[in-house]
Amino acid sequence: MASEQSSSSAEMELARFLRARRTQTSPDQVGLTVGAGLRRTPGLRREELATLSGISIDYYVRLERGKETRPSPAVLDSLARALQLDDAERQHLRELAARAARYAPEPSAPPSRTVGPHLEVLLETLRPSPAYVISRSMDLLAWNAGGLALYAGLADWPATQRNLARYLFLHPTARALFPDWDYQVRGCVARLRAVAGTDPDAPDLTGLVGELLLKSPDFVKLWERYDVVGRKKSQKTFHHPRVGILTLSGQSMQLEDTPGQRLGVYTAESDTPDRDAMLLLDMAAPQPVAPSDTEAGQQRRTES
Repeated sequence: MASEQSSSSAEMELARFLRARRTQTSPDQVGLTVGAGLRRTPGLRREELATLSGISIDYYVRLERGKETRPSPAVLDSLARALQLDDAERQHLRELAARAARYAPEPSAPPSRTVGPHLEVLLETLRPSPAYVISRSMDLLAWNAGGLALYAGLADWPATQRNLARYLFLHPTARALFPDWDYQVRGCVARLRAVAGTDPDAPDLTGLVGELLLKSPDFVKLWERYDVVGRKKSQKTFHHPRVGILTLSGQSMQLEDTPGQRLGVYTAESDTPDRDAMLLLDMAAPQPVAPSDTEAGQQRRTES
């Protein structure tokens, strides 16, 4: 039964992605002339996309209903061209198709939440730059003083509830902290969508997504768009209630030997007001307790 459910999820993810991209591609974008009168269908009609892709309408309808799960590479390339997908979206489409073609995909092992002692040392070494380690579902797994304090009010939540996506959509301070909140949440949802699309039954993702779908109408709207490419700025501005306005350069990188975990670091140029504010944030923030004594540390030992 479990494998049948996984297969069904995989088939429907391919169908959902195609439907979302079709309804968000306008006729003008692909060079179609639209006659006078109101169109009931947002974006392209199924028959229009099928014609642009050089496939039959019946075949495309089967794809969008999850009835056809083995499109050829040529069909995928034709659909990608017709929908004007970028490189990341094309790759996501291929991954969804490959997963849908497997009748009984192997269940993914849950990613480790254990943060090694060397990373704890690294986070402290990076001070006063705010830094943290997050999971693929954006759970905050480890941090230095500034890394936690930068997200104003996040420290008020229990360690097991600290998640950057949850913070953006559900914490009352988030909208005031980010002057470009709309931009930030679009990138956040696109990142979660990309991961969930290729592993839709993963419990670390389904629990978070289910909570946000229930509690945030803004999340619902963005989730339904099925964007999988998040545009990221090299700099991010924070309207912080403790240290004022500061603009920091952000960098995120995948960690070796810990699939799904990423290190995030923020920096500021020397001799600037942003650097002064960053130093003040680090000095004023509560100092992190040793991981072995924190709720997060206890959870990491249990789950490892």
